[in-house]
Amino acid sequence: MGELIDGLLAFSRLQRQELSHEEGRLDAVVAEGWDELAPDRAGRGVELRVGDLPIGDGDRRLLRPVGADLLHNALKYTRGRERADIEVGFAGGAYFVTDNGAGFDARYADRLFQVFQRLHRAEDYEGTGVGLALASRIIQRHGGRIWAEGATDRGATFHFTLHHTNAARPQRSEEVQDAEHVGAGTAGRGQPDRSGAGPAGA
Repeated sequence: MGELIDGLLAFSRLQRQELSHEEGRLDAVVAEGWDELAPDRAGRGVELRVGDLPIGDGDRRLLRPVGADLLHNALKYTRGRERADIEVGFAGGAYFVTDNGAGFDARYADRLFQVFQRLHRAEDYEGTGVGLALASRIIQRHGGRIWAEGATDRGATFHFTLHHTNAARPQRSEEVQDAEHVGAGTAGRGQPDRSGAGPAGA
């Protein structure tokens, strides 16, 4: 109940909060969100790949929870997988977060962004039904749009755009793996490790 109330209060405050527009690194937003989710991926086989992300113009205070919520959902709905594959990238003028998790019935995709609307049973996956509605409102306030694609048991992809995105200035790509799968992989190739083994850098 506490999480639900907090979510509703955040949704209400968002309607009144002024936006602070500035160019920001979206890879930093991803890194911060991933760090916050360390307890959710502890002991799991999780790989996160982060591609080239253009500099975005927006309010970092608000974009941060969008990134965190999309990553949290990707982790949550891949719990049934032996190995969770999550990717963050940019293609076709939109940022995306994709996973190989439980997916959803695409006929009801629009309901994902409505308050209290959920496409999975609460006993299977916890949640308040507020997170994606809040993310949608934040993206709308930035002059963008958010949508989802998926299929039952075949994973999901969430896309979003921002009104001002400098696609001509991509950030460097990074590959991230949890400690269970690092081995001689990502870290051995000179890429930064954002596993549960330590703090992320961006």
